Amino acid sequence: MQFLIYILAYPLLWIISKLPFKALYVLSDFVYLLVYYLVGYRKSTVRSNLKKAFPEKSDAQRLDIEKKSYRHLCDMFLEMIKTMSISNDEIQKRFVFTNLEVYRAVEKQGKSIALLLPHYASYEWVISMNQHVNYTGYAIYKRIENKYFDKLVKKIRSRFQAELITTKETIPMIERNDSMGTPGLYGFASDQSPKASKIYHWTEFFGIKTPVVTGSEMLIKKFDMNVLFLRVTKVKRGHYQATFETLFDDPKSVADYQITDEFMRRVEKQIRNAPEYYLWTHKRWKINKSKVATRKSPKIPS
Repeated sequence: MQFLIYILAYPLLWIISKLPFKALYVLSDFVYLLVYYLVGYRKSTVRSNLKKAFPEKSDAQRLDIEKKSYRHLCDMFLEMIKTMSISNDEIQKRFVFTNLEVYRAVEKQGKSIALLLPHYASYEWVISMNQHVNYTGYAIYKRIENKYFDKLVKKIRSRFQAELITTKETIPMIERNDSMGTPGLYGFASDQSPKASKIYHWTEFFGIKTPVVTGSEMLIKKFDMNVLFLRVTKVKRGHYQATFETLFDDPKSVADYQITDEFMRRVEKQIRNAPEYYLWTHKRWKINKSKVATRKSPKIPS
């Protein structure tokens, strides 16, 4: 069944990827009408998230953010498909790094680098960064259930020299590289909600006590990585700018969970500036602290 779904969908995906951008966004407008008005994809989740994040805004203001976020979601989905055939020159024009010198200065220190970023604007086209770095870039992702689509995604990313590793493969890969003295660039999109069984820390996010992913910080500390935050902004439809911000270059010297808290603080600041580009369809506040048993936090490796 997985293969049947793949062979039926692949030709359509390939045709879409070949569309010029003007036609791609005409299609995106049509998809938006279907997804938002006909299907209503996760609309209740989006509305709940926006009401919690922006209680001070009026219903009309939140509705405006909601519609814009769905338009952006459709754009980003089709841009992801476009990655199947987009040229390197084209993606470099559309996803611009504003201060690569900051990254290169950190790379010269010779340590592995953790690149932290949220699911905001275009996190898919960050793979174009691999054209500018000396380290091997590893994008950490959750394996796709359909093994054929999973293989396709890996093939697409490899066009831009990105190596995808699953969450289960991450620790073995970092350990192997570290034992060989080979520094790497590891991309962590760590703004999602952890499983209830893996909640060790809560932070303030939009004034709400929120469980956060702490695995990235544990790896950063254990392997003494430099830490960068990547701030991506949407300039206009199909065009983005990415700016590097230094977080920590001596992670072992900072208090436990300070890295995670600072990351989430910057994520919130970015969202407040332009909330329509965040992935609001994710159930960010599905776990209430008062309903979760207190868990002993594992000691972050020194």
